[in-house]
Formats: sequence, structure tokens, C-alpha cells
Amino acid sequence: MARIIILGGGASGMVAAIKARTEDNEVIIIDKNNNLGKKILMTGNGKCNYWNRDINVSHYNSDNLDILEKIITEKNKLKIEEFFDRLGITPRIKDNYYYPSSNQATSIQTALILECELRGVKIFNNEEVINVKKKNNIFEVITNKRNIECDKVVLAMGSKACSKTGSDGLGYKIANSFGHTLIEPLPALVQLKLKASFLKEWQGIRCDAKVSLYENNKLVKEDIGEVQLTDYGISGICVYQLSGRVSRGIYKNKKEDIEINFLNSLEISDEEEFVKLMDERNKIVVGRNVSQLLDGILNYKLINLILKNTWISRDDSWDNISMVKKLELGRNLTKLRLNIIGTNSYDMAQVCSGGVKLDEINPLTMESLKTSGLYIVGELLDVDGECGGFNLGFAWISGYLAGKSISGDNND
Repeated sequence: MARIIILGGGASGMVAAIKARTEDNEVIIIDKNNNLGKKILMTGNGKCNYWNRDINVSHYNSDNLDILEKIITEKNKLKIEEFFDRLGITPRIKDNYYYPSSNQATSIQTALILECELRGVKIFNNEEVINVKKKNNIFEVITNKRNIECDKVVLAMGSKACSKTGSDGLGYKIANSFGHTLIEPLPALVQLKLKASFLKEWQGIRCDAKVSLYENNKLVKEDIGEVQLTDYGISGICVYQLSGRVSRGIYKNKKEDIEINFLNSLEISDEEEFVKLMDERNKIVVGRNVSQLLDGILNYKLINLILKNTWISRDDSWDNISMVKKLELGRNLTKLRLNIIGTNSYDMAQVCSGGVKLDEINPLTMESLKTSGLYIVGELLDVDGECGGFNLGFAWISGYLAGKSISGDNND
């Protein structure tokens, strides 16, 4: 009988364990938390957005997207959907996002743990991995409680993001010790820090906006959604979608700026269109000052801040404002560009950008091309996706492929 040890009991680790367990394979999960799947409980605001109908490489970042295409295939996507059907998870699908019909992330966690238990996977909780070695084709896993030998090891230890779920970056060190190259892991799906004098004044404002990322003054990415303005900068899902690119750019000493259009929901894209809107509004909504004209369109706190920074009194009438100032106000509301000076820390990030290079992994099996019997899955790899179930999607697929390869199931 072969012994397989899965290091990490998150999304990819549990799926790998379930698929790897056979009558001939003893499978052990070692996890430092008191229960498996801790990070799963945090996804989708506790509802677990576990999948997306539109999973494809266009929603991911990696230095080897060509290899990622061999992992995220239509066949593998279908296998994951069938896998969750067999677990008894009934999806609630909204805008391509998959949630369990219970609206509870615990449904996903419980189903995976139960399947591990039913298949006879051994689970060692509250156990911390210290190191992994290999000698004469046998791996030795060293923990704070034991030294244990095995035939194969699956690294599913997560990235450096969100350390409260147990991810501390040790998996990177272990992979590196077996000869793997690391692309520097950096925070992704995280808030952005901005350089501006008025950040404390706009703290607490929430509004719909279009955010555009400029790298060395060239537009590289944009998104739309609710933004949260904070005393350090800006947050929100649409901001998260830009953050991985920001991290990599700043790491490479590129200039990163964000441009905010607070009037995108009104289909106002520039200062000329703004002036036209206000001219028409001023004719219809009579007797109002400029602040009152904007009331009902934007958050009052944001209105007063933008007026102040444009050097326009909130009591001024629209007719008495010069065209130069009207256009400047329009630019500040549709094209407010601010310098990004960094991101929040790994602890605040949902995932990391970077990791073990994909071209050092067999994309059909997730086995290391550097060390036979070593498999690397999930967030440890140089793959980070957008919000919307894409990161869990990759975790499920990569774990599935590793477990399938270990089990020798060629018919699946």
C-alpha cells in the first residue's frame, strides 16, 4: 500500500485527498488549523462563491497562460461540476456565479470533510509542518508532532495571503527546496493605497464607479462596481480586480495610477458631457446651488469634497461658475486620477499573485517536473484569478488532477 500525505486541508487539498484515496492508497491530510477548509468559510461573504460558469484563462493572471489552458479545459470543468453534484451540492447560479443553494459556505466545507471521512482519509488537525525531505524515493514529512514517511506528497499549503486561515508561505520554501523557481508572491485581490491629501475626508463613502488602471500612463485594465473610499485609499471588488496587476507593477518599479469615474452609472465619461448634464439639470431643477444640483446624483460628502478640491464654493450657482471651473469639476468627477503607492498587506489579501512557476509542473497531473512524487496545487502556483469563484475554481481543478493522477484512475 502506498502512503500519500496532503499538506494543507483547504480547497485543493481536500479534493486531492478525495480523489487520491483508493484501497491501495492510504491518504493523510495534515493541517495546522483545528478544522479543514477554514478559508472556504470566508468566501462569498460567508455564502461561498465556489464556481463560475465562465471559468477560462481570460480571468486569470500567470506568466504561463499557455500552460494554464491545459489545466482549465472544458473536460476538467465538467468533471468539477460532476464532482460537486456527487457531493450533493445543489448550485444557486446568479450572473454565472455558483453558490450552494443553502447560501452557506459551511455546506461546501461540510460536504468535503464528510466525503474525506467516508472515503477513509485520515485527518491530522492542529499539526504544523516544519519540513519535507526526500531520500531514496521516500519522502519524510517532519511536523511538530511526528516524523512520517510516505511515497508521495501533495503541497496544498496555500499562499501567504490571509494568514489567519493558516497560510504562512511555508509551502513556497518547501517547493523551492525541491528545486522549484518562485515568481515573487505579492498581495492580490486586496485594497489599494493612494497618495492624496484628502483621504481622511472621503473615508466611509461608498458609491458606484468605474475604475481604470494606468501603468506608466498607459491604460491596462478597468472595472465597474461599488467602491469604498478609505483613509488609506480605495477598496471594493472592482478595485480588487486591478490589484494583482498593481502589485506586480509596483514590484517592477512601474508607475501605477487609478482613475475614478464617479458618474459612470449616468454614462457620463468626460468633462464636456458633465457640463451638458449640469446645464440641462440647472434648467429643470431651478433655484439650486451647485451642491444642491449634484445632490441626488452623488454622495453629499463626496460632492462637498470634490467641490472643495476644485476650489468651488458649494453655495455658488451653476450660472456663476466659469467654464474653466466647470470643466475642471467635470474632470474631477469623471477622471480623478490618483497615484497608487502600494497595496494592503498579505493579511488583507484574498490571494497572492506569483508563486511556483507553472512550466515546472505537469499540467495533466500537477506533478513536479523537478521531483517525482511531489505534487503542487492551488494557491502555491503562479495562478491568481479575479473575484467570482475563479480562485476556488482553479483550486478544485488542480487538486482534482493531482488526486486523479495519484489514484491511477485513467478512465476518469
